[in-house]
Amino acid sequence: MDIVNRFLDEESLYALPVVDSANKAITLLDRHIFLEFFSRPYVREVYGNKTIVHFLNTKQMTYQTKTPIMVDAASSIDDVAQIIIDAGMQHMVSGFIVTQNEQYAGIANGHDLLQDITRRKQDELYYLAHYDQLTKIPNRMLFNDRLTQACREAVRKDTLVGLLFIDVDRFKQINDSMGHRFGDMLLVALAERLQSCARDCDTVGRLGGDEFAILMDTPQDAGSISMLSKRVVDSMREPFQVMGKELYVTVSVGTSIFPSDDAEIDGLFAKADTAMYEAKTKGRNGFQEYIPGLSIYSPDRMSLESDLRAALRNNEFVLHYQPQICLATNQVVGVEALIRWRHPKHGLLSPVHFIPTAEENGLIVEIGRWVLREACRQCRQWIDAHHATLRVSINISALEFRQADFVEQVRAILNETGIAPSHIELELTESIVMHNVGAVLAILNELKRMGIFLAIDDFGTGFSSLNYLRRFPIDRLKIDQSFVQGIDHIPANESIVRAITSLAHNLSMEVVAEGAESDAELAILMACQCNEAQGYWFAKPMPADDVMPWVAAWEDRKAD
Repeated sequence: MDIVNRFLDEESLYALPVVDSANKAITLLDRHIFLEFFSRPYVREVYGNKTIVHFLNTKQMTYQTKTPIMVDAASSIDDVAQIIIDAGMQHMVSGFIVTQNEQYAGIANGHDLLQDITRRKQDELYYLAHYDQLTKIPNRMLFNDRLTQACREAVRKDTLVGLLFIDVDRFKQINDSMGHRFGDMLLVALAERLQSCARDCDTVGRLGGDEFAILMDTPQDAGSISMLSKRVVDSMREPFQVMGKELYVTVSVGTSIFPSDDAEIDGLFAKADTAMYEAKTKGRNGFQEYIPGLSIYSPDRMSLESDLRAALRNNEFVLHYQPQICLATNQVVGVEALIRWRHPKHGLLSPVHFIPTAEENGLIVEIGRWVLREACRQCRQWIDAHHATLRVSINISALEFRQADFVEQVRAILNETGIAPSHIELELTESIVMHNVGAVLAILNELKRMGIFLAIDDFGTGFSSLNYLRRFPIDRLKIDQSFVQGIDHIPANESIVRAITSLAHNLSMEVVAEGAESDAELAILMACQCNEAQGYWFAKPMPADDVMPWVAAWEDRKAD
């Protein structure tokens, strides 16, 4: 009764809950006054107090009552907000009854609701701004913030901070072959595996695309960072199970250390990124510490696309050539044309520094045509100088191959340079031939009728169907260097090379092994009956002017 009288006397109280003897809510009395500002909360003493229903029925009331809003405590904020909107906005002031298991639990008003909604939206906005929506791990913004804080703490405590920059090898091929949904699910699984490699105090983040990073907080020394890098690389030996398929993936890792490598965050990233590219140059599936002398090239600091367009205009690209050796006769039978970029500021850059960007912005088509024309021109020059006739292998990108006028462009360049089609070989990746098989088959048959040799590059790293492979007019399979390196002490690699070689020979194809670097590797490749090989054991890629002198020297050594 005291509560009722207080409600009647104090106009500052907006509403009064009415419950029966079983603690079930009956109604909510309100003064039906709409306020624009919620400056005064409910008096807490009225919550949960029982009033006498018959007293209210006999009391002369000067305020209005309506059927109350009753909301279960388990209702979501969104549901409650919609209920209030539907019932009328006056309930934002008078409030609503909260029940739990059909029992009165209290009352709340719009002010409480708005606070909860605001708090939740703030949490959601923070999450959206700081976490990657696909993998649910910190994004670039949050990772950079934690790296900055860790470096500040390291200065204060005179400790180290390690940065690992991680890139998935050939991820674009996976996307092209299996689809973006498959690629997304792979990134989710890969993020989980990276987290399993790191310590609880470390931060694993996704910087974008297939690039990840690990912040190693207060490592004991550089050796600790190398151990984590090795653990990351080794963790990829187990296959990923994605959408019912089993897939092996490798990563390249570059590391830098604060403050010994750089005292600035941007510089730390640039050097870890440079080290990662160095790991890719050495064959992928490995890690590299930053060491002074590595050529730093950071796309974040430069307009790479603008520089690439300028490179085409200013003729800054150049081709290097790597010899291919027949293992049966030990003769040089061909060379692979490999593009390099003579950057005016950053020196000679390998393809890993600029080809991914060229593929993303479409410049790869124009660059690819330049490579084809330049390789054919160089071949013509060797022939005119009465040098040995070597087959020139040229890599073709997926985007270039899918151009409607691709075959006509190839024919025009051959006519322009006067090169016989049999002097060139076009290398295609598995992702190219597995996309729109009918159209691909028509193009390959047309190229074959012209007399051009065709090869599948990096065989074994993609998703070829043996049925399609049987139908394609392919002359050679090139075994990826990841299967060749360490073949003398990794039994699985030898088994894979033997299987590919046997498959190719049964389909009347030849086999070229890439990445031969040691006597032991070369001996096993010969035992596996590979037809040809290329790699540092024979020669590194070299400028065009050095090719024929090298061939002559090779022939002299062979004669001796």
